[in-house]
Amino acid sequence: MTIDWRWLVAVPLVAVGWIGVLALVMRLGGEAPAALVMFPPDGFLRSLPDGVAVVSAGPVSVTLQGDKGLVAALYAAGAPLVLPAGLTGCLPQTG
Repeated sequence: MTIDWRWLVAVPLVAVGWIGVLALVMRLGGEAPAALVMFPPDGFLRSLPDGVAVVSAGPVSVTLQGDKGLVAALYAAGAPLVLPAGLTGCLPQTG
């Protein structure tokens, strides 16, 4: 059995493209019930403004809820990547 090398290239490109689209939509003002911050820096949770609640946390991410300016507040607090969360089909985290 041989593996078609095109799949080895296509699958990671589609995954990176999808994550990029989700991040761009959130950055441009997209709304979701919550926001998923991937790879939060040390001290990130301490720098969050009032009104932002931690919904759950995992080893490499944290899910937060807040007011309308949530995404801008997360980037201002040092979030490297913010994705939508709480939508149908989102992966659950244990908290």
